[in-house]
Amino acid sequence: MKLSAILSLVGALYLVPNICAAGEASITAPPSEVMALYDIATAPSADRIQKNIQTLVDFGTRHTLSETKSDTRGIGAARRWIFAEFEKISKDCGGCLEVIYVSDIIKGERRIPDPINVVNVLAIQRGTLDPNRYVMMSGDIDSRVTDPMNGTSDSPGANDNASGMAGVLEAARILSKKKYAGSIIYAGLSGEEQGLFGGKIVAAHALKNGWQIKGVLNNDMISNISGIDGVVDNSTVRVFSEGTRDNETKEEARERRFRGGEVDSPSRNLARYVKAMGDQYMTNLDVMMVYRLDRFGRGGHHRPFNAVGIPGVRIMEVHEHYDRQHQDLRTENGTAYGDTMDGVNAAYAAKLTALNALTLAGMAGAPPFPANVEAGGAVKASATLKWVSANGKAAKNLMGYRVHWRRTTAPEWTHSRFVGKVSEYTFTNMVVDNYYFGVSAVAKDGNETPVVFPGAAGRF
Repeated sequence: MKLSAILSLVGALYLVPNICAAGEASITAPPSEVMALYDIATAPSADRIQKNIQTLVDFGTRHTLSETKSDTRGIGAARRWIFAEFEKISKDCGGCLEVIYVSDIIKGERRIPDPINVVNVLAIQRGTLDPNRYVMMSGDIDSRVTDPMNGTSDSPGANDNASGMAGVLEAARILSKKKYAGSIIYAGLSGEEQGLFGGKIVAAHALKNGWQIKGVLNNDMISNISGIDGVVDNSTVRVFSEGTRDNETKEEARERRFRGGEVDSPSRNLARYVKAMGDQYMTNLDVMMVYRLDRFGRGGHHRPFNAVGIPGVRIMEVHEHYDRQHQDLRTENGTAYGDTMDGVNAAYAAKLTALNALTLAGMAGAPPFPANVEAGGAVKASATLKWVSANGKAAKNLMGYRVHWRRTTAPEWTHSRFVGKVSEYTFTNMVVDNYYFGVSAVAKDGNETPVVFPGAAGRF
């Protein structure tokens, strides 16, 4: 064995705490892999995604302020087509999707001065055990050109964001063929370019109806591989996530200051989960976590969900091409501007769609999340994790819990151990000051929740 490998093994053993207790040797661990997820990783069709992007482009413009009566042009035609596509998918799975419009009138805003009905299209796949627990994948229906108020000029919006919407439709087609413990929402959101209004409307609807949304995967631009920086990259994806909860109270912030959790919001641990799923089940895709809410000084449709305490991340390409974003269709000095089909790489969009589908399937297939997770052990030689264990029908697929730990400077969870169906665990001879801890719930088939960090800072 090479010296480097020996040193690595020694380092790993050094981090393993003494957590053996009477009876632990008899615990049966769940599967380490969910074999069905490998099939999902290769299921998305690039040809079908390409076709759906083209169909959305062919509506001419999908601007929020555009035509709504026509059957061939404008956002009205686009959203009706999306609704019909979801209904076709539902028909193929025996009516497994509930397809609905969720809308509200927006007016008096900088980019929506006059009353406009902002309409979102949702397809809901109900869970078999825990139907009020949701995970959502979203794409944006609307598009724009240089002037954000121009609702009449051609605005193809091929990559931004017909690609994300096409990915949502493809994920629905794939996952609707299966059944999951929790529910999945496939969402087409409107009004993004005018101020993230579609997300605000759906987030408010979710809270009003008591939906327990554990994660939102916002897909915004997932088909461009050629950046304005000259880099061509078809094997890397960015996942943006906020470090601390946007709706954290003053008291919760004070608690976090003394106990930690600045980089362990539920959104950040959702991002870690996305990366772990990609690393395990996909090949030739490097998942790059970006420790920001979104791109520098910019925003996306996961933000309205974050604002009300719903975990959400943005999934997108790594190297953007700004000549193809928010541009009037034109050619100047030999440079072509505009978001057309020329900038679409459907094979890349299929990869990113697969990453979403894996995450949706893993979370929907998992048991209920550990509740009220707390850590203790100040001025002691041992650290303790406590949580509320799930029970009843919702927890019928629960096999037990896995505890996780890492150095406070580690970007990802490095160590874990399955501890069975318990609600408390003690790490003997492990000082709580020196590590971060968390817990996840594991299903009998191996599907697992994201890691839940202790306290209000990490609560899903």
